[in-house]
Amino acid sequence: MLYLIYGEDAPNSLAQRMANRPAHLSRLQALQEEGRLYLAGPCPAIDSADPGPAGFSGSLIVAEFASLEEAQNWADADPYKSSGVYAKISVKPFKKVLPE
Repeated sequence: MLYLIYGEDAPNSLAQRMANRPAHLSRLQALQEEGRLYLAGPCPAIDSADPGPAGFSGSLIVAEFASLEEAQNWADADPYKSSGVYAKISVKPFKKVLPE
């Protein structure tokens, strides 16, 4: 089943985000290689593709896991969480409707 993972950034966490980005991306690339990643990316804190020092407000991931518990465990192990980038992580089942 698909799961939506939303990590909400802590205030002033851009430096930690950039320092932990390689490890975060490595986990996403592993999901992609397994054919389980459907969508992933950050949410700019301002209305700009390159927010500069304004940074990001969070990240969205849609990926396939065997269960909600597995998705939650994967999210909880993210380097962005352990380094303090994410202040909060939400994990919810997701049903893809479009595009078909």
